[in-house]
Amino acid sequence: MQVVVVTLFPEMFEALTEYGISGRAVESGQVTISLLNPREFSKDKHQTVDDKPYGGGPGMVMMVPPLRAAINSAKQKAGNSARVLCMSPQGEPLNQRLVEKLASLESLVLVCGRYEGIDERILQSEVDQEVSLGDFVISGGELAAMALLDAIIRLQPDALGDAESALQDSFAGRGLLDYPHYTRPEVVDGQSVPAVLLSGNHQHIQRWRQQQMLLRTAQKRPDLLEKIDLSDEERRWLAEQAAKSEK
Repeated sequence: MQVVVVTLFPEMFEALTEYGISGRAVESGQVTISLLNPREFSKDKHQTVDDKPYGGGPGMVMMVPPLRAAINSAKQKAGNSARVLCMSPQGEPLNQRLVEKLASLESLVLVCGRYEGIDERILQSEVDQEVSLGDFVISGGELAAMALLDAIIRLQPDALGDAESALQDSFAGRGLLDYPHYTRPEVVDGQSVPAVLLSGNHQHIQRWRQQQMLLRTAQKRPDLLEKIDLSDEERRWLAEQAAKSEK
């Protein structure tokens, strides 16, 4: 996968390209991440990329000429068919389904905004899609882009040591939350690992894990269950657990 990131702070992406799963994927060539700074495309000696907003108001706005030139250069590098995304609090909320869709693409251009925002004409003419981490604001698009890239890289072939890991993550498959995990020691502060996990009976373990995924989702993210087609058996089991908790 070929990714080109347009950012005023390319150094920030070392956290993604130098460490962990994403770092290994970049090192092995599974994902190629290039970084372009709009300042390199500015025409004045100060490498200006922002100016005061028309109509007044606080902050500065990223200008069209250097940003457009940077995006065009990024598209040439990634391929003219690359999808151009802008990380923005006004964008489509990021979820696992969108991550899976983007992970299937061969190339991406990610635009990281800064200051008060980006000139609207860039969003209208150069950007295919705006993507948001959620209903909150951070200082720039870099952290959002890194979060998106990390999620995408996890889904690339052979990026994980065990391909099953991604299939069992929260939100994967049916969209349920993940089941609880335990490791040594067997007893911590008087609390033991659930007996079923020590039984060696893989059929029982799998059933327990499926039930825990349902229960966790119902307890922590009931909104997700509204989007999932539950079987009659699953609905009955959840109702039984709810009745037990009320006693």
